[in-house]
Amino acid sequence: MPRPFRFGVNLLTPASAGEWRAKCRRAEELGYDVILVPDHLGMPAPFPALVAAAGATERPRLGTFVLNAGFWNPTLLAREVATTAALTGGRLELGLGTGYVQAEHDRAGLPFGSPRERVDHLRRTVEELRKSDECRVPLLIGGNGDRMLRLTAEHADIAAFTGARLVPDSTEGRLEPISAAELDERVGRYGEFAADRAEAAERNLLIQLVAVTEDPGPVLAPILGRRPELTPERALALPIVLVGTLEELVARVRGLRERYGISYLTVLEPSMEALAPVIAALSA
Repeated sequence: MPRPFRFGVNLLTPASAGEWRAKCRRAEELGYDVILVPDHLGMPAPFPALVAAAGATERPRLGTFVLNAGFWNPTLLAREVATTAALTGGRLELGLGTGYVQAEHDRAGLPFGSPRERVDHLRRTVEELRKSDECRVPLLIGGNGDRMLRLTAEHADIAAFTGARLVPDSTEGRLEPISAAELDERVGRYGEFAADRAEAAERNLLIQLVAVTEDPGPVLAPILGRRPELTPERALALPIVLVGTLEELVARVRGLRERYGISYLTVLEPSMEALAPVIAALSA
């Protein structure tokens, strides 16, 4: 049997206490299963934001999407996780990644390191957390490289695939989308690493753009402007894009589960309202 769908929203914009609670309640009203917070400078601090979200809601799980492991000492992070899990009533899901924005490390006065060094630090972080009896929360790991996929296969309850890659030499974290065929290859590679797992992990994908419309042209214009090699048809086929009529989007979401085994979709805060009709249709 396929896994049931889950939908998460990654809340990016700082807000006052009242505005934050209202935003979280709205996510719950729209049917989101998980309220998420990223780990970037200039955005809400993840753990206090999730504790506040817990106080404003009853049903959704609460998660980091994803913590930049390079910002954190593993032992101190274990304390943060244990406290937040307790204060959120056991609703915490911990998402971890290596971090990819060098400029944020520079601003914080922290080393960025090579890709290998960042994955090594993430592995140490995961192993430290797994040692702690107080940190028994569902673990999501996000990444697409072979070493990341192997680590995900070994430790993660949720495998989060990234439908984009870092633009070479970008220190600001600029991303470019990957094709459906490239995602096929990465999901297949993960499947090889995870073949011996006793229990399959849930699979997640971050969707970057959502719009329910009969005229996708204006919605796609910014993407096509940045990526002149893309045609409208190719842009619509990107895994991180959900643009079309409601019926088309429902079919696309079902197709992601059938093709990749991805049943957990995350959207960014600007797409929170746009995805709501799709969530309702798939929950009916």
